[in-house]
Amino acid sequence: MVKPGIPMRENLNKKFMRQAIKEAGKNLSGDYGGPFGACIVRNGRVIALGRNSVLKTDATSHAEINAIRKASKKLKTFDLSGCVIYSTTEPCPMCFSAIHWAKISTLIFGTTILDSKKRGFNELSISSRLMKKAGRARFKLIRGFMRKDCLKLLEDWDRLEKKSIY
Repeated sequence: MVKPGIPMRENLNKKFMRQAIKEAGKNLSGDYGGPFGACIVRNGRVIALGRNSVLKTDATSHAEINAIRKASKKLKTFDLSGCVIYSTTEPCPMCFSAIHWAKISTLIFGTTILDSKKRGFNELSISSRLMKKAGRARFKLIRGFMRKDCLKLLEDWDRLEKKSIY
């Protein structure tokens, strides 16, 4: 049910971000990588979910990259035009570039690169704002969406006794 005064689109955005958060939360109970998740949507339908798996596969296995790989395989194309990617945390420069090359139309994220750096993750200090400005990326960028929910995921990570930082 849509609440009065809240557009349906906003409710859908929350639904998809919650799926990215849930996917990232799976990494709180295993040593796959950090608490990062992504959800790729086209025409109101989830195409792919991804979570970080750097510690189990390789250094490029960030949530966004994993989700892009799954979406491309499912749709049988590298061109993900018309898709929206929801990411629990601001994408690193590698993921930001992959989103650009996959031609994803909109990037929506919750927490920032700085939030990850504060937890010891080896993030580059190039923000998505600067990346978009410098590279003239084609996609729409929405920052800080459901930030409190995404930040809770990082706070849950903070409380873990056993975790690997990379």
